[in-house]
Amino acid sequence: MVQVFIQPSYGTPEARRYGATTLDQAVPFRAADYAGLVDPADLTRLNALHPTGSARFWGATAKHDKRMDTVTTGDVVLLTGRKHVLAIGEVGHSFRNPALARRLWNPDPGKCVWSNVYSLRGYRPTHIPYEEVWALPGFTAGDNFMGLRFLDPAKTAAVLALLAPERRGLAG
Repeated sequence: MVQVFIQPSYGTPEARRYGATTLDQAVPFRAADYAGLVDPADLTRLNALHPTGSARFWGATAKHDKRMDTVTTGDVVLLTGRKHVLAIGEVGHSFRNPALARRLWNPDPGKCVWSNVYSLRGYRPTHIPYEEVWALPGFTAGDNFMGLRFLDPAKTAAVLALLAPERRGLAG
């Protein structure tokens, strides 16, 4: 079953800077700057899912390792910020690689110590106010979706129903 998770991605200036390099544009992961940091098995998987050699990427910190281990191809992420879902992504490949994360996002020392990286085989900018999500069964008005959050099956179904028209064409 597809799982849906919500991840802040555009709320802070730092997150927007990271997003400008790996969400707003695809990263040429076969380039020497990146490929040398990727385990051969992960590079094989990325190549299979992204035959052009480029993909959009996002990540999560080590405290989310256990949950990120459950992320699989086809899962859906709502990328949020400024009280809106600003993009919808379909996960390509999820893997652990702190060195690649540092290269992708070039964090300030001591910040963004991400260990988990995932590619997006589908990405669609959108502009869904939180109020539309809050109106779904099981959600709470005023919830600003702080931090990475995996949705239970009922909320997942409600979100997928809300997104159905926008999810068309995500993969690819």
